[in-house]
Amino acid sequence: MTSDPFKSAKLFYSIGEVALMFDVNTSLIRFWENEFDIIKPKKNKKGNRLFTQQDIDNFHIIFNLVKERGYTLQGAKQKLKQNKDEVTSNAEVVSRLKKIRKTLNDLSTSIE
Repeated sequence: MTSDPFKSAKLFYSIGEVALMFDVNTSLIRFWENEFDIIKPKKNKKGNRLFTQQDIDNFHIIFNLVKERGYTLQGAKQKLKQNKDEVTSNAEVVSRLKKIRKTLNDLSTSIE
């Protein structure tokens, strides 16, 4: 995904923070890490996973394919191999549309 000037300046995210971002269990984050080679968290001396913003962006892509568009894991892997740029672009569009919807809903609520 392209860099967004409004994204957090945080360098690393814990597995718990990533799970909260996507409203999933930490076990799913670990599972996707093992299934998709585009997820490469660093590990500290204790062995805790530290995810970068690039990892988060990749999770957005995987989440879009698997949870929102209904791809199987194998289908998502194939789609990423075939054309990652297209998948990334589609995930960005979906993300922007969701932000616009939220903004419009917030405006609608504040007007009432």
